[in-house]
Amino acid sequence: MSRIWLVRHGPTHVKTFVGWTDVPADLSDTAAIARLENALPADVPIVSSTLDRAIKTADAIQGTRPRLPHDPRLCETHFGDWENLSWSQIQALDAALARRVFEDPGPHAPPGGENWNDFSARVYSGLDAITGDAIVVAHMGVILAVLQRALGCSAYEALGHKIDNLSITSITRATSQSPNWSAHRINHIP
Repeated sequence: MSRIWLVRHGPTHVKTFVGWTDVPADLSDTAAIARLENALPADVPIVSSTLDRAIKTADAIQGTRPRLPHDPRLCETHFGDWENLSWSQIQALDAALARRVFEDPGPHAPPGGENWNDFSARVYSGLDAITGDAIVVAHMGVILAVLQRALGCSAYEALGHKIDNLSITSITRATSQSPNWSAHRINHIP
């Protein structure tokens, strides 16, 4: 049995769809960072995606925790041609596809981007490579994909969860390869 603490990176203040765009996190709320660091186990290794907002958040809460190499499989979904566009801009381009991508996630993808099924498979391979307990600093989409697996729910249901910046979502798994995952705490803000 192992436990994973999923931490969403610090806020970016960007109001558009940001997946693979490397925008910085605002880590100026040192009290929130300290609360987050103190709410996590002190002896568990920490890993992040390769995007700067996750790396810098992991740096801020690392303390004396061992660090695992950054993992690109833990990056946010790739929005393709929708990257850095607002919802209204995306709807203006193709309202029907926008609805399909978010109302029936799975096989549908933004032009040039990832569909939910491929994205989730990438995230699961990254998590399955982690043996034992770990703190994973990643992105809202990554956490939602993990929740889908842990809760055994549909992608649409998983997308309905709120995941705040600097929140903790914790899951357990029987083994790294086991489908027997469960969620214990979702979107906890220390």
